[in-house]
Amino acid sequence: MMNIVLHQPEIPANTGNIGRTCVATGTVLHLIEPLGFRLTGKELRRAGMDYWEHLDVRRYMNFEEFLEKNFTDNPDAKLWMATTKAKKVYTEAFFGENDFIMFGRESAGIPEEILVDYEDTCIRIPMRDKIRSLNLSNSVSIVLYEALRQQGFEHMQLEGALHHREWRT
Repeated sequence: MMNIVLHQPEIPANTGNIGRTCVATGTVLHLIEPLGFRLTGKELRRAGMDYWEHLDVRRYMNFEEFLEKNFTDNPDAKLWMATTKAKKVYTEAFFGENDFIMFGRESAGIPEEILVDYEDTCIRIPMRDKIRSLNLSNSVSIVLYEALRQQGFEHMQLEGALHHREWRT
């Protein structure tokens, strides 16, 4: 099961959208405090719609607690750092099924004090130089779906169907 980690997220609507994406993909959402909002806030619930109750969400007081609870007994999992400062593009990464992909806060990204220890697992989404970064929710979707594609979209519905009509062939 893939894991998305948000380090000190600030905008509730982004976290709500990410939560909905996690429910849709069977992904665990990890939140590292401090958060810029309350988890009971209406903006968070509105963005996550009625899916929030189905979300596997875990909270941590700080980055150290997150590491201790997730990597002590899980030595094979990797912690990927999604950052505009990375040298490697996310499509160059080989994601394992139990890996973690961490994203930083909307205003500042992942702190450099953390990044310096993860050069080999820092990844970025390519973009033109006229923009600082993409929206957090969009970035999570881009990288998460690449990781899931690499795993063959395991346990996901691969075909849809019309509700009221038949396909014309």
